[in-house]
Amino acid sequence: MARPAIQTLSSPQDRILEASRQVALVVGASLAVALCAHITIPLMPLTPVPLTVQNLGVLLVGLLLGSRRGFAALVLYLAEGAVGLPVFNPTGPGGIAQLVGPTGGFLMAYPFVAFLAGYIFERGSKSETKSFLRAAIAGLLAEMVLFAGGLTWLYLFTHSLAKAAYLGLYWFLAAEVIKVMLAAGIANRWRSKE
Repeated sequence: MARPAIQTLSSPQDRILEASRQVALVVGASLAVALCAHITIPLMPLTPVPLTVQNLGVLLVGLLLGSRRGFAALVLYLAEGAVGLPVFNPTGPGGIAQLVGPTGGFLMAYPFVAFLAGYIFERGSKSETKSFLRAAIAGLLAEMVLFAGGLTWLYLFTHSLAKAAYLGLYWFLAAEVIKVMLAAGIANRWRSKE
């Protein structure tokens, strides 16, 4: 009789502890993406879109935290930036202005990128879920969502698909392949230890 009473008392504490852990993971992931955003190579005057490590951070958040927590972390990241915290890349104006500026399409796609990467990577059997190939496919498909959002936004600015691709795609293809492979390798290694 005493044993169920102890479990009942510790159960809410366990739930609170687990909820706190999940919140800490989401907040920590949003801050990790913010740190990645500050590793930036401006490409002006060629394009207003800088080359950053931010996309790598977004992919890793999705792959490592999964779809729901990854989505939540990136929504939090956008909220942090929208209120003016210095979480976006430092070459932009920051705040809401950065969300509606030339890089806004990429930024607003981040929650969906993390969600898709996490969703694909967490599906399948145990051995499939922890494979490099599955992580690489998840990252590649998530990057397609990223560039669809970013290029669509740039098209609204330029009214030209060719100009949007010039500003937001061609300069980044090689770097994005490297980021996808790196994220897949890290996620595969991390998840194989679970």
